Amino acid sequence: MTALSSQVSSSLYPASDGEPVAETFVHLYAMLITLEVLRQYLAGQRATVLSNQFLYYAQGFPKLRVAPDVMVIFDVEPGGRDNYKIWEEGQTPAVVFEMTSQGTQEQDQSFKKTLYAQLEVQEYWLFDPKGEWIADKLEGYRLQGEEYVAIANGISQQLQLRLAVEETLISFYRLGTGEKLLIPEELETA
Repeated sequence: MTALSSQVSSSLYPASDGEPVAETFVHLYAMLITLEVLRQYLAGQRATVLSNQFLYYAQGFPKLRVAPDVMVIFDVEPGGRDNYKIWEEGQTPAVVFEMTSQGTQEQDQSFKKTLYAQLEVQEYWLFDPKGEWIADKLEGYRLQGEEYVAIANGISQQLQLRLAVEETLISFYRLGTGEKLLIPEELETA
């Protein structure tokens, strides 16, 4: 890509909208910890984990975008990107996490859920760290056909992890061993 075509692409498909990254510190912390734990878990694999970056899903239509709080994409080069264009990368995210709240509930349950199903995102997880509207704080959905069905056991087939809630964070456990994936704080004391 030439410098000029790169400039045109970044102005046509911006990386930022000037909006806050998260609604509250609790939501931001949950998002950043989820990003880092999954990034470390997938290190060395042909995969990337991105957070709060535009996911462009229709070439030539830059207003058609969404910014998942955390998304995991397999079969792509590892590492960060300013934004993610499905048509350039050739892969749709396999897993999306939204750190939801009372204020984003409607959009997370309707527009985003429908969009992610249409894009064939295999798993969609809603995490309500403050417990404002999800009683157990965490709901997962797996794509079956063209619609999502609830995940009853907290198992992410895509990630091969069991998810559980610990206060205001999602904890991740390896399926084979039950070993917890440590957050950065825990890694320091391990």
